[in-house]
Amino acid sequence: MALSISTPTSSPLHPASRQVGRWSPLARSAKPVSFSLRGSPLAARAAAGNAPTSPVDEVVTELDAVAGFSEIVPDTVVFDDFERFAPTAATVSSSLLLGIAGLPNTKFKSAIDTALADGECNALEKPEDRMACYLTKALANVGAELAQQVPGRVSTEIDARLAYDTQGIIQRVHELLNLYNQHDVSSDRLLFKIPATWQGIEASRLLESDGIQTHLTFVYSFAQAAAAAQAGASVVQIFVGRLRDWARNHSGDSEKDEALKKGEDAGLALAKKVYAYIHRNGYKTKLMAAAIRNKQDVFSLLGIDYIIAPLKILQSLEESVTDPDVKYSYVPRLTPAIGKTYEFTEEELVKWDQLSLAATMGPAAEELLASGLEGYANQARRVEELFGKIWPPPNV
Repeated sequence: MALSISTPTSSPLHPASRQVGRWSPLARSAKPVSFSLRGSPLAARAAAGNAPTSPVDEVVTELDAVAGFSEIVPDTVVFDDFERFAPTAATVSSSLLLGIAGLPNTKFKSAIDTALADGECNALEKPEDRMACYLTKALANVGAELAQQVPGRVSTEIDARLAYDTQGIIQRVHELLNLYNQHDVSSDRLLFKIPATWQGIEASRLLESDGIQTHLTFVYSFAQAAAAAQAGASVVQIFVGRLRDWARNHSGDSEKDEALKKGEDAGLALAKKVYAYIHRNGYKTKLMAAAIRNKQDVFSLLGIDYIIAPLKILQSLEESVTDPDVKYSYVPRLTPAIGKTYEFTEEELVKWDQLSLAATMGPAAEELLASGLEGYANQARRVEELFGKIWPPPNV
């Protein structure tokens, strides 16, 4: 499934030249559905910094309109047929490896087989070390293959089992960087997706200081996002819908309860607050909103750097022909100017450290972070179990 969206200049997800971008987190066999804004007059005007308008004779979709304000990132799948579907950016993860392993004729299968035949990994005595080595090699091998297929960046997931080990995260990133270097993939084409624990945030700070771009995920609180921005993370990802779901079924989290008292959606309120904080302080961090539940979420987040939207929402936006001057007021809801007007408490403007983060995260972030880490760790274990069953690979 493909989505072509005009990408802002010098995006952390793409090289500095203007690109058309797609985000591809998973692998699965399915019939591709394409969306395209290539050559769109609205997209061209958006790139020039102008709000979209609708000439009488121009057919405009809602997707055209919203893409003028934020980069719309599809939460969708990668397909093996790159001649039919050619994404321009990609993510490599345990989920992707599981998907590849389940497709017998995928062009990436040889990348996994080569990893399983690696002599360095085979020489390790402990089975757990050997499987971890295979996993790292497979991620890099598949990532390198993707880098040959896409002009944009390849984001590589860091093992969630390292989430509370700063040095372990840094070591794994450098191992992956070394492997990518062996495949002639330069570091400026790479992002590393790291859980937003304090240890992950600290790893991000150290890696970014060396020019290595990081993408902090599982962000569910202002404290996490603020600490990540202070650390210099290239991308921070907030899960809007998951926070909304939590707030509807729980209480006792002061940050989320305060948003509800104001009549605000807990997830959207956090995205707005973090966006304001980033621009108030001039941080380089780009903000990504994920777990989008409906079109209204997209409209409410216009102006944020990236919106990860499910395919059904993108289809609905694409199928809705609209006159932006009449049907909707397509205006950015988030602009850098809110950084000057948003009111923060003194406690929120502190220099965040491990103790202040732990004291302020709140039960929603603690619970959702733990759940996300468990899910990612289970996926990594499933990959290793699968590798153990199919090792040694045939025909290598």
